[in-house]
Amino acid sequence: MKKTLLATAIAGAAALAATSASAATVYNQDGTKLDIYGNVQLAYSYIDQYNGAEDSELGDNGSTFGAKGEHKINDDIVGYFKAEWEYDADEAKGGSNGLNGGDQAYVGAKGSFGDARIGSWDPLMDDWIQDPLTNNEFFDLSDSGTALAAISIDDVDVGDDSTLREGDKLQYMSPVMGGLQFAVGSNFKGDGDSVDGDDNISNSNQASFFTGAKYTVGGFSIAAVYDNLDQFEANTTDGQDLGDQYGITGQYTVDALRVAVKAERFAGEGDDTDVDFYGIGARYGYGMGDVYGAYQYVDAEDNSSYADSYGDDSFNEFNLGATYNISSAMYTYVEYRQLDRAGDAGDGAAVGIYYGF
Repeated sequence: MKKTLLATAIAGAAALAATSASAATVYNQDGTKLDIYGNVQLAYSYIDQYNGAEDSELGDNGSTFGAKGEHKINDDIVGYFKAEWEYDADEAKGGSNGLNGGDQAYVGAKGSFGDARIGSWDPLMDDWIQDPLTNNEFFDLSDSGTALAAISIDDVDVGDDSTLREGDKLQYMSPVMGGLQFAVGSNFKGDGDSVDGDDNISNSNQASFFTGAKYTVGGFSIAAVYDNLDQFEANTTDGQDLGDQYGITGQYTVDALRVAVKAERFAGEGDDTDVDFYGIGARYGYGMGDVYGAYQYVDAEDNSSYADSYGDDSFNEFNLGATYNISSAMYTYVEYRQLDRAGDAGDGAAVGIYYGF
């Protein structure tokens, strides 16, 4: 899961010094710099299961090891890369339990022209629309990616398989101009891509188009993102397109308090596939950590796959959490989530610890 201490963004330089650890620079000479960094994340959680007992686990919660570097191309342009790998901190011992999967990797260039990159990283819909509300330590609320997971694409759950939506991407992001910034990009799936034995996700070379814009003035910002998901087809006999994602988020920061509101939609091409998400969240940095929470109303069409999957067509979701900084590199947290699903499925609580370097 995505893990960041958002107090560093809302509580100013003092909180930044208290809650973040710097990467270790292993080389910095002649305009070339290389850093290594990582974290260990462990959590105890219990989560209710539909028609079954709760699942409890002491497990890894997204531990990573990474490297990043940059090189000065000229006085204006810097080339850079970043690569992250995941490992299971709770069961690291053993020949096959080391770095066991990639998280993100990309290469790009940035300067006064903006930022252009290619590789794999989180979708813009996550970064600009969903994260301001619920970029938490363990539990998130549902979103348009959850709606994607309810629709099979060539028997693959797009919303659950991050390799499908986060990889094979190109993106350009503009510099901030008078408070305005925009981004455009694509997730490309060619004939050479293979998913679960299929030669191609949409049976032809397809590229999505996503774009977003953000405007910031003082402590207020608003962002909007659109993704046409054209790299996927719905699992139907007529090759119907999957649909589109839309989202808009506004947030306001004053001192150590940040409040965010969100409206998000998965607009399916098929009948009875639309799902809407309306949420509000807040986060407050109290000096030694954060307290935070969010509420969301989910409205799905009556006969949608989403409604069939979760037992109803509307839900009231919320989560609560708090962090406590043990040191500049280490913190602990507790979180609770309720999703209003049939049989209390997905409700749960977690307590965990994070150490970053």
